[in-house]
Formats: sequence, C-alpha cells, structure tokens
Amino acid sequence: MDNAGDDAGGPSANAGETHGDLLEAQPRLADVARLADVSTATVSRALNQPATVTAELRERVQRAVEALGYVPHGAARALASRRSNTIGAVVPTIDNAIFARNIQALQARLFEYGRTLFLASSDYDYAREQREVQSLVERGIDGLILVGEEREQLVYRLLEKKHLPYVTTWLYDENSSHPCVGFDNHQAAYQIASYLLDIGHRDIAMVAGTRIGNDRAAARVEGVRAALADRGIQFAHGQLVEHAYEIAEGRRAASRLLASPHRPTAIICGNDVLAFGVLFECRSRGVDVPHEISITGFDDLDLAANVDPPLTTIHVPAAEMGRRAADYLLAQLEKTSTPRKTQLQATLVVRETTAPPPVTR
Repeated sequence: MDNAGDDAGGPSANAGETHGDLLEAQPRLADVARLADVSTATVSRALNQPATVTAELRERVQRAVEALGYVPHGAARALASRRSNTIGAVVPTIDNAIFARNIQALQARLFEYGRTLFLASSDYDYAREQREVQSLVERGIDGLILVGEEREQLVYRLLEKKHLPYVTTWLYDENSSHPCVGFDNHQAAYQIASYLLDIGHRDIAMVAGTRIGNDRAAARVEGVRAALADRGIQFAHGQLVEHAYEIAEGRRAASRLLASPHRPTAIICGNDVLAFGVLFECRSRGVDVPHEISITGFDDLDLAANVDPPLTTIHVPAAEMGRRAADYLLAQLEKTSTPRKTQLQATLVVRETTAPPPVTR
C-alpha cells in the first residue's frame, strides 16, 4: 500500500517538476536581450522593425534568438502594441505574372519592416472583394492594399469606420478622394494607340479585358478611343471585343478579327496575355506579324521580350508600385508625412510585333 502510494505520488510529483521546468525553460525577451548584450527595446526593434537597427545588431539578436529558441508571442505583442503587424492585400487574381511581380515586391518591403502580408483574391468580383476585405479586417490587419478604385462603397465605409489606413494601386487619378499609388491607364493606352497611328495604321482593333469589375481595363479602352478620336477615327463595327485575360481567349478574339471582311492592320491588346494569344493564333494561320498585322500588349511580362517576334507593349512598374504602396502604409502606421498620391510612369516599349501597315490590302 505504501509502495502503491509512493508510486502514485512519485509520477505526480515528477510531472509537476517537469511541467515547472518546461515553464521555466521558455525564453523571454529579456533573456534574448541579456544574451545579445543589448536592451529589450533593441531586441523588439530588431524583431519587429529590422530596418531600423544595424545589420550587426540584427545578426547579434538573431543569434541569441536561435540559441535560446525564442519565439515571440504574437497575440501578446499585438495586444500590447494594439497592432497585429499584418497588412492585407486584395488583388483581382494571382493567376497572372504581373500581379505576382507586384506582390513579391510588396511582401519583400513589408518583411524589411517586420510586417506580414495577408493576401486574398477577388476574381474581378466586387461582392467577393467586399467579403475578402471584411474577413481581413476581422483578422485585425493594420492596413490594406487594394487594386483599382471602383468597388462596393461598403468597403470604403468599413475602412473609414475602423480608421484603417489603405491605398489603391494600379491606377493614378489626381482628382480621386482616395490615396493611390499607380499610373495613368488612360494615358498609357493613348500612348500605344498614338504610336500605331503615327506609323500609319488606321484600321485598328482592340482586344480589351472584361471591363465589368475592372476600372483599369475600362480606362485603357477609353485611352485608345481618345487617341483614335483625335485623328478622326473610331472603331469599326466588331473591332472592339472584350475577353478574359487568358491566352485561349486571345486566340478566340484573333480568330474572329482575322475572319472579318475588313481585317484590321493592327490589334491593340488589353494586356500581354491576350497579346500572346493573338500572336499565337496569327502564327498558326500563317499571318505575318508584323508585316500583315501589328500586335501590341500591355504589362511587359518577362515573356514579352522572349516570344518570337518580341512583343511591343507598355512597361508597367509593377515592382516599384508594390514597394511604394508598402511605404505609404508604413508611413501611415508610423504617423510620418507622406504624399497621398504617387504617380508612376508606364512606358512604351517598341519591339518587333509592330511595323507600318502593308501598302496594299
């Protein structure tokens, strides 16, 4: 009986000791500071805002963190600072290399300052975007990055009610009431259409992205329309078509345009993906690009310079836009002065898919 009692009590006591040892073994911020021979404030800055301390201090703190196995308590840290150190972003799609380039730069900049990116996609659906924004806000994000300006007004009302800093991207509008980091889609499209007009094209078609849920696609269409109108030209019947941003959709659009009784001498595409589809369809039908038909894109994806022939397009500063958007939100969170609007330049890149129109039709 005594033995049984000892056995019963022994494991219980050992378990208590083990539990106590485990609790005591959990390293604290002060332990990291002691081992790194720095203040706890320096450790906090090195972990939460690494760009604000020297590389030598970051390395010293990191060595102490790894040696002790220290893991910051995210919930406690967020409660103390009233911040989660997370930034949300809602993009139309992640199935497009141009958004991937933008997101990569955005995330890298946030990481420099100890922030984590929460990413969601809306599939060009305003109602879905609203739900994604609601979910991110409920998770306690400190700021939000959006693509485009047109959306459900409930989104803006929610952000204002929560006093949550946000910035719109991929467009620039000096008259907008919203903070933005982007470029003028209308002007960029006007520029590429004007280039085709300058080299002699008058029969111009456009394969635009779907404009519903996409104010950038709509602005590009209007930019091309304006350039044509300034030369006394308008789209012929059936020469403006809308398609989803997919190579197969570009091929479908090209098939229709090539079968037209009045075939265009140039096709402006709403982005590079559509332009690749148009180019592939032309090649499969034996249509000489650019001597029979010129083709332009929009984005300047890596593939644009490497297809045959290389694609004339608009270079979009996607990575710079991601960095600048991050900088804007970081400045808002740190209460430092920063412009509400930043305009970046989208530039024409002339390659080998464009040439003057054929002399005879």
